[in-house]
Amino acid sequence: MHTRNRPSRPSLRAARRRQAGFTLVELLLVLVILGILAALVLPKFTGRTEQARVTAAQTQISTFGTALDAFEVDTGSYPRGQEGLNQLIVQPGDVTNWRGPYLKSDIPLDPWGRAYIYEFPGRVNASGYDIRSMGPDGQANSADDIVNARISGR
Repeated sequence: MHTRNRPSRPSLRAARRRQAGFTLVELLLVLVILGILAALVLPKFTGRTEQARVTAAQTQISTFGTALDAFEVDTGSYPRGQEGLNQLIVQPGDVTNWRGPYLKSDIPLDPWGRAYIYEFPGRVNASGYDIRSMGPDGQANSADDIVNARISGR
């Protein structure tokens, strides 16, 4: 009887198993590369998101400014007191010639989820009013505040 030297089946299977899939080193290398790419790309997207929020706040503040100017034309003065921007929607009891509402909806929160701040007379714009978003850091009177006087030169 003549037998050939054929590799046994278990050793073929073992060799195939060793060749299939990725080694731990290869997987770690891929993860490191993905981490580096994420570190390079993500800041670009978050910067654009923050800039979009700033632009949205500036646009909303400009809309408030237009409504406040219409309020002033009708009533002879800008809103005063705690109610401030709410007087653009609900007529104050002591104001005559109010022809509002001057906004189509309730006063929204700023893009960071905080209320806009209205002051009359203003701190930045002493001859008029200030409308302020505390910006990304949420701190009043900080460098990233968005104020109507800085937007339009009012």
